[in-house]
Amino acid sequence: MGEIFNNLYEMTAFSNLIADPTYLIMYAIAFVLLYLGIVKHYEPLLLVPIAFGVLIANFPGGDMGVIQANGEGIVTYIKDGVEVNKNIYEMSLPEIAHDLGIMNFLYYMLIKTGFLPPVIFMGVGALTDFGPMLRNLRLSVFGAAAQLGIFTVLLCAVLMGFTLPEAASLGIIGGADGPTAIFTTIKLAPHLLGPIAIAAYSYMALVPVIIPLVVKLTCSKKELMINMKEQDRLYPSKNEIKNMRVIKIIFPIAVTTIVAIFVPSAVSLIGMLMFGNLLKEIGADTSRLFDTVSNSVMNTATVFLGLCVGATMTSDAFLNLTTIGIVIGGFLAFALSITAGIFMVKLVNLFSKKKINPLVGATGLSAVPMASRVCNEIATKYDPKNHVLNYCMSSNISGVIGSAVAAGVLISFLS
Repeated sequence: MGEIFNNLYEMTAFSNLIADPTYLIMYAIAFVLLYLGIVKHYEPLLLVPIAFGVLIANFPGGDMGVIQANGEGIVTYIKDGVEVNKNIYEMSLPEIAHDLGIMNFLYYMLIKTGFLPPVIFMGVGALTDFGPMLRNLRLSVFGAAAQLGIFTVLLCAVLMGFTLPEAASLGIIGGADGPTAIFTTIKLAPHLLGPIAIAAYSYMALVPVIIPLVVKLTCSKKELMINMKEQDRLYPSKNEIKNMRVIKIIFPIAVTTIVAIFVPSAVSLIGMLMFGNLLKEIGADTSRLFDTVSNSVMNTATVFLGLCVGATMTSDAFLNLTTIGIVIGGFLAFALSITAGIFMVKLVNLFSKKKINPLVGATGLSAVPMASRVCNEIATKYDPKNHVLNYCMSSNISGVIGSAVAAGVLISFLS
């Protein structure tokens, strides 16, 4: 009878949990992320699949955690009680599924190949309206200024002991763009994909907390009460776009062409972003394609991306000093990007009669449209009539392009 109970005990995960309590820490992280996504509604479409991926990856014996290959492409795993070392690039997909489990199959097929991030960018493009940016092109410069946080943290990370590719992957978190962070990390430092993806998406989800904190520390009440519509009335624009529909169709084609010439490595992201947007702007002729890209394709890609990214967060890969450095560095990159945009607005205001609300600079991130909504709420708190949403969207949308171009530059130099 005792042997039967012992066998039943060994069959469960209790023995492994007692032998290695780090699993419990990973469960706690998964539950916190689920709480943020479900209860706090912080990016639930992303945090819920990521958190569930973390949860299922850390059940001993479940074989749902992603096994990362080393620099030579070698994966080490246990098969029939024997340690096996194989080159992942010489294994067939059915062999990966059989030996390593379904999550490794999905990860190496969809994530490691860099397939899903561009697909998600295509969906993002289909859901993006570049109109606010095109109407306020002068404000789009603040989307570029916000990218300074990426390169500042890159330098700091190198001083902390990270290699240049690792530092670049860490710095790109400052762009507040999950797919871009994942794509860059896959190319430069795939072994850091789990913690960098979690940091990027967690800080994106915490935009309603981080932006108000940075704004409170860097902006005065007088600055936050600058009324952009009043400034437009006092200093009207001399150039107005007459045929916006034509411009919106030309814009994605032109941007793709220019980026392809100057930063070819960014085409996979920018090109797919602009293709999705082009489908939207053409209208009825491509409405079926637009509907597919913006709904079923986008949602399917998001589900698999979230689960696979979460599954990379095994206790062995996540609970180490490198991860702590990434979490701290990621926050600094995020905060510095917001700060850089704000101070660029302050600099422009010193030399311009037409004042700009610094909240416009605070939205030079890729977290569209959450960052703009948060900044609009801050502005209306000080003045209920001061709606800055459309102005913030200008720098917010340009931040999407800016972070993708920054990623392309880093990949070009470091890969």
